[in-house]
Amino acid sequence: MINKIYKRIHNKYSILFKFLFFLRYLFVIFFISVVMFFTIPHFFDYKKKDAVIKEFLLDNYNLKLQEYENIKYNALPIPNIEIKNIKAGVETDTIKIDALSLKIYPKLLNIYNYVDFKTNKIVLNKSRILLSDNNLKALIAYIYNSKNKLIIINSNLQVKKSDSLLINIKNLHFSNHRYNKNIFTGELFKKKFKIIISDNFNKINFKLFKTGVTAEVNLNEIKNEYLKNGVFKSKFLNSNLKFNFEYDDKKIKIYNSFFRNKDLSFNNETIVIYKPFFSFNSIFKIEDIDINLFKDLNLNLILAQKEFIKNINTRNKIDFKSKKFDKNLIDNLNLKINLAYGRLTYTKIIEISDSLFKCQGNINLLIEYPILYFDCKITSKDKKKFLKGFSIKNKNKNEIFNIKVEGNVNILNNKINFKNITANQDYEASKEDLNYFKTSFERIFFNKNLLGIFDIKKIREFIIEIS
Repeated sequence: MINKIYKRIHNKYSILFKFLFFLRYLFVIFFISVVMFFTIPHFFDYKKKDAVIKEFLLDNYNLKLQEYENIKYNALPIPNIEIKNIKAGVETDTIKIDALSLKIYPKLLNIYNYVDFKTNKIVLNKSRILLSDNNLKALIAYIYNSKNKLIIINSNLQVKKSDSLLINIKNLHFSNHRYNKNIFTGELFKKKFKIIISDNFNKINFKLFKTGVTAEVNLNEIKNEYLKNGVFKSKFLNSNLKFNFEYDDKKIKIYNSFFRNKDLSFNNETIVIYKPFFSFNSIFKIEDIDINLFKDLNLNLILAQKEFIKNINTRNKIDFKSKKFDKNLIDNLNLKINLAYGRLTYTKIIEISDSLFKCQGNINLLIEYPILYFDCKITSKDKKKFLKGFSIKNKNKNEIFNIKVEGNVNILNNKINFKNITANQDYEASKEDLNYFKTSFERIFFNKNLLGIFDIKKIREFIIEIS
């Protein structure tokens, strides 16, 4: 019975079985053909094709291949042509690239055909991209205008000014297509970061992980190809910063700017000029400030950056007006600070209880031990009201109070010298008085550091001692 069923099935489906068994041979032939198709290029000498490859990279990626060690073909995981240890240039060599490998992924038919060479993408692996700060715009334009598929992985981006390293981004990853399109990731200041750029490049989001630092840039519609503008927003260290900006190839203007945190809040306008020479001018309007911010200021660390200080050219104006019900000693402050070639000059006017404190001076920040020269004057129509601001009692009402002081301070050694002190045109300090004021001032204000001059309690103590 079973034999009869088997024969019936065999007779009925024999043609189908024969066809399926025949497919085995077709599959084997197809498999061998595919393997041979992808492995035969291993035996090609790709150095003979380097002229085609160089022309393709230059025409499609504006990448000028200058040197390389070897060219080989890899069948797995996806067929690609790998160029080892390359040196290349972009944008007439303003951007220099050294890479461990450059992989070119040709289209399937172009594995054999180099007449009309086309690729799916190229990948730069373990590269070092080097450029000067003046050519940073060229790199942005190169990425922005690149229409062919480009991937950068495990790379470093270094931006230099002269011989100094300004920016060093490590482990950089970037792709201009698919899921990670226009996303930059890497490490900056030993922290991982992520930058997301919108398709039309009018919005940029930045996040520095584990720091609380985020930023967002929104560019307005470009109406002038030479002038771009937009809005910048950022959060960092429990602080908020927002400003509008305009920039071209010579300067950037910052306006409608405000900064806020629990210790400091201000508005400002700034113009940064970077051609033909670097300089910037700023106006700060301080709304609130905690003087304790200056207690941890490290002057030695700042003054050690002499090469950086030498290249700063800046003019700044700082205004502060105390709110009506705030208990600030200072009612109004107007401070002007100019810095050029390491020499800082300043003028300041402080209003305290209807009394004026005017001071001007200068300091050369480039010498080993900078000396701050000052010429100050206090003018008050009511000495009693002035001293009351420091919680010091005085019986005489409406007594005129005028003091003029000249001298200098060694800001690193915390030493002060008084050249001349006069009061109310009827007193001029003797040499012994000047030494006494010097000793008292250094003992009270400089027992820790120079920034003790901001301590209201110490000011009160000094006034009482010399009265």
